Amino acid sequence: MTPDDWLLLCRSVRFGDTDAAGVMHFPRLFSWCHEAYEESLERFGLTAAEIFPRPEHSPAVALPVVHCSADYQRPLACGDALTIALRPERIDPGCFELHYRFSRSGEAVAQALTRHLAIDSLSRRRCALPAGIQRWLEASGLGRGVTPLP
Repeated sequence: MTPDDWLLLCRSVRFGDTDAAGVMHFPRLFSWCHEAYEESLERFGLTAAEIFPRPEHSPAVALPVVHCSADYQRPLACGDALTIALRPERIDPGCFELHYRFSRSGEAVAQALTRHLAIDSLSRRRCALPAGIQRWLEASGLGRGVTPLP
């Protein structure tokens, strides 16, 4: 399995994703970002239970989004087929970013970024990223000269 198996995803714009003008409603992009992030983790072999804490499994590590941004380059309409390329990047031992590139037929249509911070779900204090996320980050960087953390 190569990183493209879990970092390159596809979806289609659905009617419910569009606004009254018939184009993708701007907040949908962030929903697609999170869906692509979750699907990437699943394809890599990490279950939702390993990554997203449940109250009955406390203490656990939560990974809230602490920053996000998006640039919209072309309108998207119902039926458009999208490719979503993810590029995870470790910022420090407790923080990472996900860069998303959305394209339609090879043409860039949008890009987005989400920054996630690892926190202890009970104390809400910063902590190290969970082991599964660390493995995913290291595997996603292989071939780009990224050296795994010790």
